[in-house]
Amino acid sequence: MAANQETTREWWSRRQNDFEFYVSQAVIKESSAGDTDAARRRLEFLNPFPLLDISGEVESLAANLIANVPLPPNAQVDALHIAVAAVNEMNYLVRWNCTHIANATLRSKIEKVCRSRGYEPPVVCTPQEMLEEEDQDA
Repeated sequence: MAANQETTREWWSRRQNDFEFYVSQAVIKESSAGDTDAARRRLEFLNPFPLLDISGEVESLAANLIANVPLPPNAQVDALHIAVAAVNEMNYLVRWNCTHIANATLRSKIEKVCRSRGYEPPVVCTPQEMLEEEDQDA
């Protein structure tokens, strides 16, 4: 976890001007969990970013992902992250916990469900992958 945090800091310091950043209420909820002081720091960091709505359209796509990919029931928040990003036309969904949503065997199913509902799915990746992309561009 400490290595992931350091990689995230490095990615942020090197690439923050290359992207527009958004968060959803699901991100705020996840960031609020755990140690009170750490949660406060996470929320302060996220505060300036525009908040994407979790609309009925988002909830419908998330339910469709759970039903048709199929994602396990404990992956509901992951489906919500994908749906928020797809409905709001985000190019990337960057996060460390990619167990269910960056799974190579599920990726094509996730993309198919999103596209069948008229949405282009985001690229799901980690900050490490975004750093590697920068290194390849150099």
